[in-house]
Amino acid sequence: MAEEKKLLNVSSNPHVRDRITTRTIMLLVFLALLPATGYGVYHFGLYSLAVVLVTTGSAVIWEFIWTKCMKKKSTIEDLSAAVTGLLLALNMPPRIPIWICVLGSFFAIIVVKNLFGGLGQNFMNPALGARCFLLISFAGKMADFAYDSVSGATYLANLKNGSSFDASAMVWGNEMGTIGETSVIAIVIGACILLAFGIIDLTIPGTYILTFVVFWCLFGGHGADPGYLTAELAGGGLMLGAFFMATDYVTSPITTKGRIVYGIILGVLTGVFRVFSSGAEGVSYAIIVSNLLVPLIERATPPKCFGYVKPVKGGRA
Repeated sequence: MAEEKKLLNVSSNPHVRDRITTRTIMLLVFLALLPATGYGVYHFGLYSLAVVLVTTGSAVIWEFIWTKCMKKKSTIEDLSAAVTGLLLALNMPPRIPIWICVLGSFFAIIVVKNLFGGLGQNFMNPALGARCFLLISFAGKMADFAYDSVSGATYLANLKNGSSFDASAMVWGNEMGTIGETSVIAIVIGACILLAFGIIDLTIPGTYILTFVVFWCLFGGHGADPGYLTAELAGGGLMLGAFFMATDYVTSPITTKGRIVYGIILGVLTGVFRVFSSGAEGVSYAIIVSNLLVPLIERATPPKCFGYVKPVKGGRA
């Protein structure tokens, strides 16, 4: 009887377990982000490397401080804080003041992640939550993409305003923007790493991108023009968000139908923000809003049960 009681262990979800550990997943995500990180540093210079190191390092330090203050077991070894810090860094302008990087990592790790229970309990992507906080608090600095004494609007903003843009330069990454979003090629290389190791699949990013393409063709004002469509896909944070942030295990649906619905909502919201709002971007807010809708999506898209109980006339089944 004592042995049977030991088997009755009530634990938090998930209850379906795999041999792959959280640390392994986070390590692969971290490695997959390195191509975009490396290109960003090459393109924007050494100051952007300082932004990456400070944002990532301070995220790990805030995680360590939290666990010490709460007298909990250290969780920095699972690399989730490092991944959050690196994602936040890649969403930063290349000349952002260092103190804003530290503040952003504090908001991501302490406010969004740990105040809501830590890894697995946060209700939105911590890196994007911090980026939206910084966008609201320091709009001017978060929109300052100047580097090497070159300033001006991004090609995505030019497209929004009807000015000239270079779609091929946007694909290669020869433009202004945040550190990790400029080169689609570098992002796709990282995405291929995640796909090859089975960390993500194409359900969410594929549905997201396809829905956005359809929305843009219908409402973008340029139909299916290849140049404009390529610029919209390559510009801003759409590709980085689709493969690395929308697919976050904690803040995305677990049901198959739910993941499709989630991708559709992401594509529609991104299209609405880009086409009908005053801004040229919208990916961060689209993912955050969709994160908040995940509980409703999962409630509306439960998996079908295996088998059923056939009713018996005149009695109970």
